[in-house]
Amino acid sequence: MTGEGERIAKRLARAGLCSRRTAETWIAAGRVCVNGKTLSGPGVTVTADDVILVDGKPVPEPERTRLWRYHKPTGLVTTERDPQGRPTVFEKLPAELPRVVSVGRLDLNSEGLLVFL
Repeated sequence: MTGEGERIAKRLARAGLCSRRTAETWIAAGRVCVNGKTLSGPGVTVTADDVILVDGKPVPEPERTRLWRYHKPTGLVTTERDPQGRPTVFEKLPAELPRVVSVGRLDLNSEGLLVFL
């Protein structure tokens, strides 16, 4: 993290709690506090010195960036949840992995290397 800090939604996502978009919904719902103040919007920059709570619990330190690779076979979609109920690459990843995000996509009928952060 740089000396200037980072946006609160990104900080929550880097801590592995949720996506940035989900963090914004948590903020709107009043679930996120910074230094004792409940946030009303996501336009807040935080630093390592700030105390951040979600639902009253401290937010863990962000993990270092790690990289995983996965050979996607045909027949899987590259999305976390598919509204059509098709199998996803996320369902096939090892259960012990932390929350990961795919870099890029391959379509249903393609196979090849996917990278996850």
